[in-house]
Amino acid sequence: MSDETVFLYDETEEKMENAIKHLERELIKIRAGKANPQMLDSVKVDYYGTMTPLSQVSNINTPDPKSIVIQPWEKNMLGPIEKAIMAANLGFNPQNDGTIVRIMVPPLTEERRRDLVKKAKSEAEICKVSIRNARREAMDAGKKLEKEGEPEDEVKRLESDIQELTNEFIKKVDNLLEIKEKDIMTI
Repeated sequence: MSDETVFLYDETEEKMENAIKHLERELIKIRAGKANPQMLDSVKVDYYGTMTPLSQVSNINTPDPKSIVIQPWEKNMLGPIEKAIMAANLGFNPQNDGTIVRIMVPPLTEERRRDLVKKAKSEAEICKVSIRNARREAMDAGKKLEKEGEPEDEVKRLESDIQELTNEFIKKVDNLLEIKEKDIMTI
């Protein structure tokens, strides 16, 4: 393979890998009934006028599968943390006891589980679209290389390799989705 086709292949693989990493981050945010500190990743707290991620103003722990404990580094942050969690609209009801904020993670209803599975499928589909877009861009770039004088058999091999890569990454997405779906539906 020529330097251009190797570069194109590597670049495509990197784009697909990034799509998978993004999917993994999104799937972590979809709760499956068990407490997880990453459930609060999207929560931003007003820290002296600056919207700051909750994890940067407190320790977040899960002492058991049904609760999350947030211990702010400054006591005066208890109120803003509580408000930020409510504003994030995650379905949690934080309880402030004067030193920590405790969140009891409610069990999921069957309907809510189905909604979460739909959301996970939606995220997986977005990831597949990203992977297919990376494939299309690589195929277009391959055709352009062919017009610029790259041997036809090199380009055909590149296209074949990129299709194999695409199939491999689509399979990874399906596996991640299957695992998450099982996790969500398990009571």
